[in-house]
Amino acid sequence: MGKLVTRDLRLFYGDLEALHGISMRVEERRITALIGPSGCGKSTFLRCFNRMNDTIPGTRVTGDVLLDGQNVYAPDVDVVELRRRVGMVFQRPNPFPQSIYDNVAFGPRVLGLARASALLDELVEQSLRAAALWDEVKDKLRSPALDISAGEQQRLCIARVLAGKPEVILMDEPCSALDPVATLRIEDLMRELRQDYTIVIVTHNMQQAARVSDYTGFFWLGELVEYDQTGKLFTRPAQQLTEDYITGRMG
Repeated sequence: MGKLVTRDLRLFYGDLEALHGISMRVEERRITALIGPSGCGKSTFLRCFNRMNDTIPGTRVTGDVLLDGQNVYAPDVDVVELRRRVGMVFQRPNPFPQSIYDNVAFGPRVLGLARASALLDELVEQSLRAAALWDEVKDKLRSPALDISAGEQQRLCIARVLAGKPEVILMDEPCSALDPVATLRIEDLMRELRQDYTIVIVTHNMQQAARVSDYTGFFWLGELVEYDQTGKLFTRPAQQLTEDYITGRMG
């Protein structure tokens, strides 16, 4: 049993079926990349793991999405707690218009994870260190988060997720708005975080998927065409469509 498992997962926007019977297992403390052309269902699938699709009117899900064997779409699931356990980093850095410190402290304050000031200070520092950002911001924690660079803002958003003590981190094209240097910093960070967290990343960059992930799933028109260890999928794909896509003949 993987950390996250989907079984015959189908998602509908009204009458439109956007995901067609996806069955997949995400291994614990590994990086899983989801690749495929725009509009193929990668991000929609990713958002099923923490029920972010619930915010879209007319959305309906069938099948199972399991976190540690429990269906996240069961009626008694606490969605706030689910989204703490399954944190998310979005395509563009989205820090709150507050200080660097308050961005990281936001989740722990809301969740009551660190009621004492000293404990909160410690948790903020731990999260910034884990996001490889502490050395750059330790002397300006009370400065506006919007004043730091885009790459630093994205690592701040990762620190904000880590402060909620998640088990899984979802990343929806986290480097698409960043320059190559900042992208490499995020990739290095993902490799470090893999020691303690399960990571699922959506990326259009196949080189990035090959560099950082342990497993890769290839999506096409709402279907999971192939899912395997990354090295095997990129060098010996089982499906002709996968080979055509990764070699640039299609997509």
